[in-house]
Amino acid sequence: MTKKFFFILFYATLAIASAENTSGIQTRTGDFPVHEMKTQNKKIVSLVAKEISQTLPQVIDKYTTLSSVVAKDITLVYTFNINTGSKSDTVVKKEDRSRMKKAVTVGVCQSSRKFLEAGINTSYVYLSAKTKVELFRFDISQKDCIGLVH
Repeated sequence: MTKKFFFILFYATLAIASAENTSGIQTRTGDFPVHEMKTQNKKIVSLVAKEISQTLPQVIDKYTTLSSVVAKDITLVYTFNINTGSKSDTVVKKEDRSRMKKAVTVGVCQSSRKFLEAGINTSYVYLSAKTKVELFRFDISQKDCIGLVH
């Protein structure tokens, strides 16, 4: 990832931390004014999506490429293309969904903890590289992380 991305990520984390530490305002307990928090989160989501998008597409591994990141309200939507080889879309959906869901959820809960705690959600969309059919969609919010990560 680029230095700019890490700067944006640092800025976003700093903004969230500042909101948490502002005299008695705590985002985790919902004391921060909802409208202000949502406005701040929309800006953060937009900045992060814009910054990551400048480096796309990114090859993740020999099967997966991150093709886009977009801001949708307070959700970062990551879209990946998967090279499924000779497997059909139906077989991939049936055989790989639960394994993928667990791995993606645990990974997002670990890597995006501050975002999730601040009310910024994440959606991972996986498309077949061959057919462009949606194989999986995992929408992850803070509640999905309960009991998964310490």
